This record gives sequence, structure tokens and C-alpha cells, in this order.
Amino acid sequence: MRWLRYLLKCLLGGFIAMQIYFVIQIGMWAALDPSSTAFQRAERWRLCGLNWSCPIQSSWVPYDKISNNLKRAVLVSEDDIFFQHMGVRFEDMQKAWTKNQQGSARSKTALRGGSTITQQLAKNLFLSSEQNYFRKAQELIITGLLEVMLPKQRLFEIYLNSVEWGEGIFGIGAASQHYYGIKPASLDREQSAALASALPAPKCFDKVQYCRKANIHFPTRQDFILENMDRVALTPMQRAKPR
Repeated sequence: MRWLRYLLKCLLGGFIAMQIYFVIQIGMWAALDPSSTAFQRAERWRLCGLNWSCPIQSSWVPYDKISNNLKRAVLVSEDDIFFQHMGVRFEDMQKAWTKNQQGSARSKTALRGGSTITQQLAKNLFLSSEQNYFRKAQELIITGLLEVMLPKQRLFEIYLNSVEWGEGIFGIGAASQHYYGIKPASLDREQSAALASALPAPKCFDKVQYCRKANIHFPTRQDFILENMDRVALTPMQRAKPR
């Protein structure tokens, strides 16, 4: 049994060391901007391998240089009460789990998720896209660390600058330039709603060859976002407009 105890100690030690690494990284991001994310690095490897000349587009934009239209549109699309919750929406996760269980027998394609913006950020920053219980548990731990250690506005800033917006396109700086040739501060309501509608299937929004597995109608989603942009809050203290 000694070898089993030794193995368990090694596993526990490795797990604790990993959490300490996450804490240090997140603490640094209170003042420093992340240079890349785990998802970005995986995409760079997929697209370019060892080639240093790679068509990855990314340009950091400070929070106050991003259009409020875009911020509101993304909240409607991905997490409308982001500034009010503590990182996890358990009711949405339960609904997603139920729907996915019902759909798993019919389809092997990607199923609907119930993740908040903070959960998406935790996954993009540190984890792989692999779906299993351990990865989900680690995602929840990182989500808690992000919420405790960083202000909501900083979390949203990092998300907007790291989320995928097309093949090799990461962050709103690259996305606004790629699709409209303008800076993020100049995005109007329609442009913002269009970009926000892309987030569930960004590669499909960018290139039609990725649309075979994407079950999404971008114009319909864009219309929904436009109708609801004025109902979301951009700060914890700001109340959303009543319906």
C-alpha cells in the first residue's frame, strides 16, 4: 500500500502546485495584460505548427477604448447579468446539462453550454477544450479564483481582448479591424451586435467551411441582441432598464 499512498501524495502535490501556479498568474494580471491564452497557443499550433510566420491576429485594447455598444452586445450574447453574479449561474448549468443529456443520444456534435463569461475566460486562459468532469471541476476552481482576485471590469477587459472572433482572430482589437477596418471605440450598434452574434461559432462567422457543425443563424441572433442591448448593466451598481 506504500506505493499507493506515495502516488496519492504525488497527485495531491501536483494538484496543489497547479493551483498555486494559477493564483500567481491571475495575481499578475491585476497589473499586466496576458500575452496569450492556452486556447490561442493551441490555435497557433494548429494553424502554423513550428512556423513563426503565422496568421494569428491579436491587439490589446484598453477597456475604456472599447465601444459600450460592443460591451452591451457581448453581455446580451454571452452573459447578460455578468456584473451581478459571482462567476457561476448554476440554474443555467443545470438547464444546459439537462438539454445536453437529452441531445447526446441524437448527436455527436458540440452541445449547448451554460458557461458564464468568467467560466469561458477560465477555460480559454488555462484549459483545453476537452470535455470531462475533472476539467469542469478545474474550470470552476479557476472561475472562483478569477472572481475573488480580479475586479469584474478587469475580467471583462481580458475576455474582450482574448476571446476568439474568427480563424486566428483573437480579441476585439483584431476583430474590429478584420471585419470593419475600424478601431473598437468606433463600433456602432449594428456592427457590435453582428460581432457579438459570432461568439458562439466564431470560425463559422469568419469562414463558411467551418459552418457544417454550427447550428446558428447569425442574422436572427443579431436582431435579438439589438433588441436587448439597452437592458443590460455595465457596472455592478447600474440597474438594467426594465422590460
